[in-house]
Amino acid sequence: QVQLVESGGGLVQPGGSLRVSCAASGSIFSIDVMGWYRQAPGKQRQLVATITSGGNTNYADSVKGRFTISRDNAKNTVYLQMNSLRPEDTAVYYCTAVLAPSRTASPMLYWGQGTQVTVSS
Repeated sequence: QVQLVESGGGLVQPGGSLRVSCAASGSIFSIDVMGWYRQAPGKQRQLVATITSGGNTNYADSVKGRFTISRDNAKNTVYLQMNSLRPEDTAVYYCTAVLAPSRTASPMLYWGQGTQVTVSS
């Protein structure tokens, strides 16, 4: 059984910084892409950033230059460093991982339970 557990969300003032983390655990053979999505109230879930096992990254235009995604392959953990936060960044942030739980299993997309990030004065 695979679990993705996020941590590090919270309340921060506009212009502030926050780092969220996500650790994958359980039966894991390999992890390809890891990433972050977010969903604000009344809005659709949207991609924030992704990172491959080789370190290639991709960002939504709205966060480029402010957010940085990174990962520690040895720890099966992905991070999202968020700087210059704005009220419109307020959302539940979800971790994702495309991983194979065993040598013979096909890779599948897994989701974390989400962590709330609120940007407000």
